[in-house]
Amino acid sequence: MDPKVSNGACLQQEHITDLLVFGFLQNCCSSNFHQELQALGHELPVPACLREDDDDELQTDGSRCSRIVRGSDETESESQEEIIQNIARQLAQIGDRMDSSIPSRVVNNLAMEFMNVNLSEEDRKDCLSAALEVVMETYPKDMEKEKTMLMLTMLLAKKVADHTPSLLRGVFHTTVNFINQNLLTYVRNLVRNVRTSDVSSSASH
Repeated sequence: MDPKVSNGACLQQEHITDLLVFGFLQNCCSSNFHQELQALGHELPVPACLREDDDDELQTDGSRCSRIVRGSDETESESQEEIIQNIARQLAQIGDRMDSSIPSRVVNNLAMEFMNVNLSEEDRKDCLSAALEVVMETYPKDMEKEKTMLMLTMLLAKKVADHTPSLLRGVFHTTVNFINQNLLTYVRNLVRNVRTSDVSSSASH
């Protein structure tokens, strides 16, 4: 990922967002981009248990993530990765329930825009932002705004990749950059707040 578009996020913060978006996409049901996600996993600093070419099949409930080895030598970084994976799994479960409510015209238009090789990264983020504004209008105003934005941003990425799997890599990096630019503080707080608690109460309300 190009550090110039990360809005000053440090390497660890970029890793948090990479892992969150990757975990979300991996845990979503009914995806058409299995091979593309497998290839992307080899480009990212994700734990081995998240890579799609492990011997055992990915479970839609994200159970493979629980294979991280725990022990006295477990580092703080590994603990944080597990927290992020749990958040991603919870958000993906909510996203699956929201999936059918995303208008197909929004997905089709966004996919077409991402196919335009002449668009800059800033242009792609603007397109993603415009699509997000459209779908945000359809959701209850009593939902926490930042949580809804995070959920729908990743869900739009999933829908575009489902529509055109070859776009996965590009839409993944644009989504990560968009989150780092607009929602990084929220993501960091979400991870911090669920360090010692079940993420379902924080991610599903």
